[in-house]
Amino acid sequence: MSYVDFHCDTLKRAFEQEKREIGSFPEVSVDLERLHLGGARAQFFAAFVPPRENNMDWWQKYGEKDPAGQLREDYEPEDAYIRALREILIHTAEVFPDMLQPVQTAREMREAWDRGQIAAFFTLEDGRSVGGSLEKLKSYRDFGVSLITLTWNGANCFGFPNSRDAKIMEQGLTAFGQEAVEYMNELGILVDVSHLSDGGFWDVVRISKKPFVASHSNCRALSPHPRNLTDEMIRALAEKGGVAGLNFCSAFLGMDTMSWDSKIADMVAQVSHMVQVGGLECAAIGTDFDGIESRLEITGPDQMERLWDALKKAGFSQDAVEKIAWENGVRVLEEVLR
Repeated sequence: MSYVDFHCDTLKRAFEQEKREIGSFPEVSVDLERLHLGGARAQFFAAFVPPRENNMDWWQKYGEKDPAGQLREDYEPEDAYIRALREILIHTAEVFPDMLQPVQTAREMREAWDRGQIAAFFTLEDGRSVGGSLEKLKSYRDFGVSLITLTWNGANCFGFPNSRDAKIMEQGLTAFGQEAVEYMNELGILVDVSHLSDGGFWDVVRISKKPFVASHSNCRALSPHPRNLTDEMIRALAEKGGVAGLNFCSAFLGMDTMSWDSKIADMVAQVSHMVQVGGLECAAIGTDFDGIESRLEITGPDQMERLWDALKKAGFSQDAVEKIAWENGVRVLEEVLR
């Protein structure tokens, strides 16, 4: 069965291992070979921008030095890092032109499908490198970015992150963040609320005139992690025409948020609850492959059929599984990415 996956972190893993392409990458979950085996129609490849304090290797590598050989504090290495990840994706398509095509719009996605290629979308996870500039936001659209996950786990120019601290969780979008969401609607960049605070989520609901997504988030009623969505949020997301992508991370699947076991049964329960609360149209896939540390029962794209079979055994029809696997996601893409 075909599917669309709204989030993986494979490009960061490739960058860390100094790989120039991901045609075959057995050390991780996602590579081009397994995407084809699994029937992927479209894969969203995130450029996750790690916190500087935890990733001095690439800060040292890309940081511009002053005449004394010291790193300049005013130099922003994030863009060089983002370009490096994008180049891995581009080079993969150059080496395997019949298998993969970088795309930015729904039209380009369908054209890739007509040629038998997987459509590869490039995204940003943590919009802090936008730096509070609408001009910079536009430059990312011109560069090929189709989706921006507004925050990661820290505050930035867009707003505040998910948190177990109620005061942080209540905080919404900044003034820039509110303006940026409107501008992203105009530009054709998909707004992603995964990792965002509850207050920020509700600001996006209020401001966005187009569907938005929670690219890799589950249901808080079944797993009380702040990264997940409450039932009220699921209903609001559905009413806006958006989707939530099923995250395979064990911490977001069950009541034990410390668990390491990512189980298909828990995935089925999450999808069932999402559909029960928000309707069939709001459920999608956002595996978070290569960005999670879990004992995975589904270890890569080539095993996705196990999820489809489990959903059918749980009572979902073939048509319903098709909607979850790819049709719901494609509907959002065709409405937003023009």
